[in-house]
Formats: sequence, structure tokens, C-alpha cells
Amino acid sequence: MAPSAITETVTSLPAPKLQQKSDDAAEVKEKTPLEAISHGIVMPGIPTFPTYTAHRKHVLVHMSAIFRFFARSGFTEGQSGHISVRDPEFPSLMWMNPLGRHFGMLTAGDMICLDIASGKIVGGNTSRPANAAGYLIHSAVHKRRPNDIHAICHAHSNAGRAWSVFARPLEMLNQDICNFHNAHAVYARYGGIVFGASEGSRIAAALGDENKGAILMNHGLLTVGRTVDEAGFMFGLLDRACAMQLQVEAAAANGLAKRLVSDDEAAHNFRMASEPNALYREAQPDVEYELHMAGGEDALACGFENLVPVGAPAS
Repeated sequence: MAPSAITETVTSLPAPKLQQKSDDAAEVKEKTPLEAISHGIVMPGIPTFPTYTAHRKHVLVHMSAIFRFFARSGFTEGQSGHISVRDPEFPSLMWMNPLGRHFGMLTAGDMICLDIASGKIVGGNTSRPANAAGYLIHSAVHKRRPNDIHAICHAHSNAGRAWSVFARPLEMLNQDICNFHNAHAVYARYGGIVFGASEGSRIAAALGDENKGAILMNHGLLTVGRTVDEAGFMFGLLDRACAMQLQVEAAAANGLAKRLVSDDEAAHNFRMASEPNALYREAQPDVEYELHMAGGEDALACGFENLVPVGAPAS
């Protein structure tokens, strides 16, 4: 519970006897977000892997699961929408989905590997092209934030596009939206379909150096994360937040007063929930559901062994 939620007065009690310093230190140690939410054993955070190949397979399988979550959520719009993930072994490379293949059909074996700097296709499944506009947006964001961003999601969701026309940030309507407290931006300009590097650079600049998401006016939504799981969960949350904001605005227009989460409470919620391990874990119910519905992890790993191997780009 956040500090300001405690309103009762506590009668002063005699000071307890001093304990050993090690016990005191253990008592005051703040719990991690996963420790705080877990009653019993602590839920695991971001996994580690014995090899880069195992890590790459995990990333592409979970990338496929996030795409299927997007399909189930109605985030498809023709050929629009893309996700990118940095390669775990070669961070100057990124994996993207192929142009024109439905999100709900994607597997690890469909993904394309591109050089972030040049856009050259360097591996993966080369039977289809990547999305040119997607490359320009994702490469600009990856270049601007090479250290903290490993995954980017962008799609033209209905609620996201609807709220984007107002070019306004979201209000902290409830505790879930606090994951974006002082951590989302608005790109209040529409530069058309992104066929030039300058528009991608402007979107990256609008996102800034610390934000987790951006509302792109007349366009859609964009979220980022240290894992594709985090970025995917945050995209779903951002779209739902836009839908809630539209509903609240309709009610407020009829005279109902809004009661927003205070800045202090929102900051506390952000600190306790919007952390990479916690956000990775938030995505797992949907990821595990998609794995189950597909018939298991092997189904979404289909074709991974046939991907053209990637290597370090030539200097």
C-alpha cells in the first residue's frame, strides 16, 4: 500500500529493545517488486540462458507469442504494425516480422534479421521483405537508446488511434495506468506514412530518453522495453488506457467529476510495478496462453532451425 493511503493515527508505544545490526538491516531492506507481489515463493523475473542460441530462440518464440496476443487483441490493420527485438549476441542487429504475414500466424521461423545502422537484411527468413516504414521507425529508436531498449512495439490499434487525435497525454485514471506515470510522450505531429528517415528520427526524439511509450498523433501507439514481453504488455496496457480515457471523457462531458490518482500515489505505483522483471512477469499469462493455444512452445519455435545464421556485421 502506498504511504499516503494510511490515514489512521497510531498511539505511541515504548521503543523496542535494540536488535543486532544484521537483523535491523534485514528488516529495513526494501522488497523488489516481484518479492512484494509474491505471497510465498517469489515469481521469477527475466530468465538467463546458457548459450546465445538458446536466448535467441526464447526471444523469437516470445516475440511470436506477443504477435499472437496482438492478433487476439485486434491490433491488426492490413500490413501495418511491427515489433523489433535486438539480437542477444549482436546488439547492432535486430529481428523484425515480415511484411504482410498475419500476426496470428507468425512463428520464430518467420522473423527477419536486419542491421540497425544500414537496414541490410543479414539473416533470418529472407523469403519475405521487412516493412520499410517499420525499419525507419525502429532503427531510429534503437539508435537513440542503445542501452535500455531491447524491444519496440508499434501498431495501429483502434483505441490508440482514436485517442491520438487529441494529441494529449493520458491521465492517471487508475493504478494500472500508473505504469506510464511521467513515462509516456505525445508526438503531436503527423508526417504521413514513414518513408523517410527524418520522420523516424522525430518519433524517436519525441519518445525521449526515458519514456516507455508514445502516442503518435493520427497514427497509433509505440512502446518499448528491455524484453519483448515488457514492450508487448505495455502496448496492450497503453491501448486499454486510451480506451478508458475515451470512456472517461465521454462521462465527464455529461458533468461527472474525475478523481485522479495523485502524483505521489502514481509515483509510488510506478516505482513498485513498472520495473523490467515485474513487467516481464506481467506479460507471461498472455504469453503462456498463446503458447498453450498454439500447441506448445515447439509450435511457435517452428522454423527456427532453418533461419539463415547471423553474425557480427562487417566493420
